[in-house]
Amino acid sequence: MPDHILLVDDDVLLRRSLAFNLEQSGYRVGTAANAEDALALARRDRPNLVLLDIGLPGMTGLDALLEFRRQTNVPVIFLTARSRERDQVLGLELGADDYINKPFDFDVLIARVKAVLRRSQHTGNISDRSAPLQVGNLTIDPAAHTVTVDGQPVNLPPREFNLLHALALQAGHVISTEDLLAQVWGAEYQGEPQVIYVHIRWLREKLEQDPNHPRRIVSVRGVGYKLEAQAA
Repeated sequence: MPDHILLVDDDVLLRRSLAFNLEQSGYRVGTAANAEDALALARRDRPNLVLLDIGLPGMTGLDALLEFRRQTNVPVIFLTARSRERDQVLGLELGADDYINKPFDFDVLIARVKAVLRRSQHTGNISDRSAPLQVGNLTIDPAAHTVTVDGQPVNLPPREFNLLHALALQAGHVISTEDLLAQVWGAEYQGEPQVIYVHIRWLREKLEQDPNHPRRIVSVRGVGYKLEAQAA
């Protein structure tokens, strides 16, 4: 399975270009435009490496690094502007694995990515897996990528699985459509709620006794969706 890289940058053009080139280089790429979405995405689908811009809106990259370190030991490479040398030093002191200055050559970035991933794999930093989740009679095992209802397997393609997993991580709580887009599809899909609507409908067809009157995946009008526990 290809290494998963989470790219966090508020520059739309850079994010799209870099994500495309990383995918062409054989990596699986998730994207976020801010630190808050990135942290939520990392909780649902743990990356092997984070490429993190320091100058983010809202929570800065430096603050995000501290949160990543509280959640996991995933390696982080900072993307920094040349005028922010003090931030580079502080980032390394806070535990960043490397940094690269903007603008950068893509071949240089790839070399740094490969080096950090090699070190991480050697020290076992990415060996842990997400634990199975139980929501009523629904069981989700992220490591095995399986879903069962009352012990019976339910086959879900990757995107539907990821959406269900995101809902299960906050079972019983409403998650907004925009947050689900950010966590499951990445920053490039913001403002496209129809993507969520379609995949929710597909999930309901596979998980609900009556998809037209759902009780497991519940809509909260004007807000989003929540996953409710159902008994056997």
